[in-house]
Amino acid sequence: MDYYYLTDPGKVRTHNEDSVIIVKNDMGEYLLAVADGMGGHKGGEIASSIAISHIGKRFKELSSIGTKEDAISWIKAEVSESNRLIYKYTEENPESAGMGTTLVLAVLTKEFLLFGNIGDSSGYVYKDKMIHKITNDHTLVNLLVKSGELTPEEAKDHPRKNVLMRALGASTKVEMDIFDVETNIDGIFLCSDGLTNMLDNNQIAKVLSEKISIEEKLNKLIIKSNNRGGTDNISVAFLDKEEVK
Repeated sequence: MDYYYLTDPGKVRTHNEDSVIIVKNDMGEYLLAVADGMGGHKGGEIASSIAISHIGKRFKELSSIGTKEDAISWIKAEVSESNRLIYKYTEENPESAGMGTTLVLAVLTKEFLLFGNIGDSSGYVYKDKMIHKITNDHTLVNLLVKSGELTPEEAKDHPRKNVLMRALGASTKVEMDIFDVETNIDGIFLCSDGLTNMLDNNQIAKVLSEKISIEEKLNKLIIKSNNRGGTDNISVAFLDKEEVK
């Protein structure tokens, strides 16, 4: 087994609003999750911390997540509960109104692999020295691309590319997209947009393919992102599935 995660404030932001975790339960099943918070008065870091802490704690308590259907139900329930906890916090702390967080997660067992996301943090599978994006960004610009109003090239540098259409804590109910993915892969990679705004898929995959330790790979990705400006917080989580026993 080989996995690691890192988070870094970047070169511009004064504090880090991201949270990240990798948890293994008693059955040897894995949860990876990255949350990118937003909101004033430290609201973003509170929102992302609530989401990651709750989901991580609940997963750790499981002896097994069960069947694929059980896992999908569990993900939906715990994400909804995370949303409720964030929304409740804003009601009790009016100065935090408007805070929220993205969330991308992956659950790996011996039988299946599920991804889920809300917002624009990204989930990838790593295979044959390449990364393949599984999740879909819930952004205004991505919506315009899908409707044909923008080209992918126009979207890349669009001034409103970070406007989210979905986030945890934004309303009383939230919907997470869930993806059922084949397990014949080499790894799982999650990150906040602080990485993908600085590096493209080929640059990320090249680092993940290097013959260095997994910790060195993630450190190198953060250094490269910061060297290109580091305009946002950067969070990364990588599990090398080939090493999982």
